[in-house]
Amino acid sequence: MFKGFKEFLMRGNVIDLAVAVVMGTAFTAIVTSVTNGLIEPLLAILGTNGELGLGFQIVGDKPATFVAVGPIISAAINFVMVAAVLYFVLILPMNHLKKRFAAPTEVKADPTELELLAEIRDLLVAQRAAGDGKHALAARSGADGPNGDSATK
Repeated sequence: MFKGFKEFLMRGNVIDLAVAVVMGTAFTAIVTSVTNGLIEPLLAILGTNGELGLGFQIVGDKPATFVAVGPIISAAINFVMVAAVLYFVLILPMNHLKKRFAAPTEVKADPTELELLAEIRDLLVAQRAAGDGKHALAARSGADGPNGDSATK
């Protein structure tokens, strides 16, 4: 029971996934800090009310009805930044390495219908040519005896 569990944990995929989760979490914290410290203040400048930031008020005198658009935009920017860094730092290099060091596999594609028909045609032509040669040989050997003599002599 423990042997199977150990094999499961020692698989490359599980270890890689664990490392990716830790790296993603650490990087997300960095990106969140950048968006909180840089992007959100820039978005707050666009808002009409300096205290609440970018968004709109549903009911004029009630601050609880303020719909904050700035945090939604910040979250979207967070997501795009994390996805871009993970793609360009992890995924793209790994795909390049896989292509570079992967064993070449030669996969023969299935022939198309046209190729199959051409092959059948060529086989029929070869078969007819071989058949015509047999008929000519049989007619020739029937007319001449084993010594080249005619059978009717």
